[in-house]
Parts: sequence; C-alpha cells; structure tokens
Amino acid sequence: MQIVLVNPQIPQNTGNIARTCAATGTSLHLVRPLGFSTDDKSLKRAGLDYWDLLDVFYYDSIDDFTAKNGTADMFFFTTKAKRTYTDIEYTRSSMLVFGSETTGLPEELLVRFPEQCCRIPMIGESRSLNLSNSAAIAVYEAMRQTGFADLNLEGSLHRLSWPEA
Repeated sequence: MQIVLVNPQIPQNTGNIARTCAATGTSLHLVRPLGFSTDDKSLKRAGLDYWDLLDVFYYDSIDDFTAKNGTADMFFFTTKAKRTYTDIEYTRSSMLVFGSETTGLPEELLVRFPEQCCRIPMIGESRSLNLSNSAAIAVYEAMRQTGFADLNLEGSLHRLSWPEA
C-alpha cells in the first residue's frame, strides 16, 4: 500500500500521515513542491519517532511520479468525484493519491483518470476533511479490504491480561 501526497502544505499533516504509514507498513511518496522543509521541526514532531519505520520517496512533479510508478492501481481522492472510496477495489499495491490542503489535486489530473477518482462522503456544507484524517480513512479501508495484511490483529494489555474466553 502506498500514500502519495501531491504538493502538501502543512508539515503537521504530513507528519501525521507518516505516522499512519509507519503503523500500517505503507510507503509515503511526496511530490514537490512541498510547502515546508523536510527538516521542519513540526513535521518531525508530528511523526514522533516513527520516521525510521517507513519508506519515504520524493518526486519533482506528478509527471515524475507517474513516469516512475505508472498509473495502474492509482486512486485519486477528491471532493469532486462521483464514486465513494468504498466503491473502489483496492489491492496491496494500491496507490492512494491526495492533493494539497489548499487546492486538492489538479483538475487536469482528475479528468485524465475519472474512473480512478473517489471521494469520502460529507454533508453538503462541509468543504473537506483534514488531509491526515482522509489519508487514514482511505488506507484503513484499503487495508480492511486486503485482510489487514501484515498488521497485528491482536492487542495485549500492559499490566493486566484479557479474561480467558
């Protein structure tokens, strides 16, 4: 599974997404220009000590990204799509693509791939969800559909034990 951020602007969102990627074994792809330095303290703080647990890749543009990765199994998240994110059939190699917090994905990109565009439903008065929340919603739906592959499905308590069933 892979999350792609095209021109992210807010370092805390990218840091939170990096933490989600680390927790799910998801790669993070960052497409420039970025609205912050990757040395930004806010970015590092939001990701806490998870940065060494994930693979991060950088690209100079969306064309650079698609040239290196192709467009198959790529899904574009936008408030403008007709299909919802639960209508998509994800695979373990799906690429979940999100635009910047301020402008979203370029419409030129969306019209090239209309069948690969999807949305997270909201009430009509709401403009959009927070980028890191949207990425988390999407990656966990994709993980659910693929059986939570490689994720720990059982939890243990720190001080006590769960009662025997």
